[in-house]
Amino acid sequence: MTDYEGAVPAIAKALAKRGYATLTPVQQSMLDPALRTADALVSAQTGSGKTVAFGIAMAPTLLDDGERFDRAGAPLALVIAPTRELAMQVNRELTWLYEMTGAVIASCVGGMDIRSERRALERGAHIVIGTPGRICDHIRRNALDMSQLRVAVLDEADEMLDLGFREDLEFILDAAPEGRRTLMFSATVPSGIAKLAKRYQRDAVRISTTTEEKQHADIEYRALLVAPSDRENAIINALRFYDAKNAIVFCSTRAAVNHLTARFNNRNFDVVALSGELTQNERTHALQAMRDGRARVCIATDVAARGIDLPGLDLVIHADLPTNSETLLHRSGRTGRAGNKGVSALIVPVNQRRKAERLLAGADVTPTWAHPPSADEVIARDQERLLADPVFAEAPREEEQDLIARLVETYGAEKLAAAFVNLHRAKNAAPEDLLPVSLDGGSRKPRDASQGDPASRPPTPRGDFGPAVWFSLSVGRKQRAEPRWLIPTICRNGDLSKNEIGAIKMQADETYVEIAADHAERFMAKLGKDRMMDRGIRVTRLDQAPDFSKFSRGSDDEGFSRREGPRMDKPWKGGKSADGTERGGREKPFRDQAAGDAPRKDWKPKAKFGDAQRDVRSIDDEVWGDPKPKGGFGKGKPARSDNRSGVAFEKPYKKSGGKPFGDKPFKGKPSGKDAGGKAFGSKPQPDGGKPRKFKGNDQPR
Repeated sequence: MTDYEGAVPAIAKALAKRGYATLTPVQQSMLDPALRTADALVSAQTGSGKTVAFGIAMAPTLLDDGERFDRAGAPLALVIAPTRELAMQVNRELTWLYEMTGAVIASCVGGMDIRSERRALERGAHIVIGTPGRICDHIRRNALDMSQLRVAVLDEADEMLDLGFREDLEFILDAAPEGRRTLMFSATVPSGIAKLAKRYQRDAVRISTTTEEKQHADIEYRALLVAPSDRENAIINALRFYDAKNAIVFCSTRAAVNHLTARFNNRNFDVVALSGELTQNERTHALQAMRDGRARVCIATDVAARGIDLPGLDLVIHADLPTNSETLLHRSGRTGRAGNKGVSALIVPVNQRRKAERLLAGADVTPTWAHPPSADEVIARDQERLLADPVFAEAPREEEQDLIARLVETYGAEKLAAAFVNLHRAKNAAPEDLLPVSLDGGSRKPRDASQGDPASRPPTPRGDFGPAVWFSLSVGRKQRAEPRWLIPTICRNGDLSKNEIGAIKMQADETYVEIAADHAERFMAKLGKDRMMDRGIRVTRLDQAPDFSKFSRGSDDEGFSRREGPRMDKPWKGGKSADGTERGGREKPFRDQAAGDAPRKDWKPKAKFGDAQRDVRSIDDEVWGDPKPKGGFGKGKPARSDNRSGVAFEKPYKKSGGKPFGDKPFKGKPSGKDAGGKAFGSKPQPDGGKPRKFKGNDQPR
């Protein structure tokens, strides 16, 4: 067994069982006897083994020089991580590291069942791992007992401050006993971390590993300069060229994640998505699919840039440039971990080159500026991998000899080799042709039309479009489809130019599009097996042209032709033009009297009564007066009107003690008594004039 001098025996056995022949610098520094009881502020690069490091550091304080823990009760250690994924990863690491100590470990993370977590805390735990928000919830609900806490660990402390968890961290540390140890681990130590350490740590030992000064020496940075329209195609070629066991593609928004996930699924990539809008269960399944090989590409936002450790992650692609240099380093730190090599490729559109240069300079990284892998380079790399495939080194099994002999006799070696090549290529997405750009200035070079550049194809005269094929798109006016975004979507997904798109006929729930016959097959091939475009638009090829009689003038459906232009002869609904003439369409329900139209039938002239005036609007022979002025009707104020006759009452309404307004009794249920003690508003009943009696819960309202 390898000797880990200074480590707790049970921890040393777990390290040896795990196969740790040597420790990383940050892990080795935790074995210093001077740190056994001291607070520590540790800064080390991403992927340097900080999780195992603080597991080693807190073991002497938790075990008191013993071999195993006693029965679990109130937690002895609390580990705080910024994200759910990192908290779950810390849980897995500490589970095997403390396997021989009998430690009970509980997790408290957002997105999981809080009742199950509460029951686990009630049963007792030695170590609790969680995210700041959920830990605060348990403390406020008295579910997490902090009285016995000996060690508090802040993992990725700088990220927690960036995410706005300062108040939560201060609340948690204020609730912990003053005599605890506080260990802070961070990739960088900005001023916010220094202030937090000064407030909550006592004589902390500052540890900065030597590898911090040289960021990611095992990562090869490449800046791939592309035309803005070729960004996604460059990502596809990079994934195909490197053919990494696991790869992460970072996007800046959730919408971009969803878009690329749909696009890559159509291109036969085994891909999963990881973003903040997913539930914790979905995010866990996505990472597990990457770990067990069911998926090889993860499309993620920056939520995955911290702490995610995937085995065999050899490639990181920045589909969108990060917002700052620190994010660039944390994204790239998902690869090149624990001494392994990796590639970090930035997709840099020519119009964002200066921004990329500033980010790289701020991260103190010198990349290799290059073009993305071309289609020919991808095909050449495929051939190299095919010739080096280990399957050729395997001897045929005895039960396969008869089948092999029959295949050779029936088809021959050449046909068998061709079939093998076709099967090999069918598993992979076809590479994309990219527009050439200049590395020095980034300007686009002219390209001959014979090379297939959609932007450089000669325009087709609109009057003679030629043979065409009609397609149906599952989007229409109800989905707010408009040619201004529909045409670019078709061009981008189908590798077409606008010159190869003919008429567009738009209906309520679908749109018919005419594609030049010479490009129809390529259009369908680019869409993939699912025949889907962006925004979930499904494309269906039609055997014959649709019946466009429904698009006649004045119908509810709209037509648009790229040859004829937008149809402007459809009448407008109501109103007058600038010169006062009628625009056409349905007649307006109400006419403007000032314009000379007939007066509205539902208006009557002003009526006078007393000293007040009002407008009376009659609908269905009913009349409303002005609403009751604030404070009630009094002397000199308008009176109520009879809703049946439309005649205003002669006497104004008075408050309690006077007669009801109008000359007829109030109709309705009894609602009280007047000043004389008599009930007012009672309606005569058919049974002798007696009011209805109320029984039980049937009380007058």
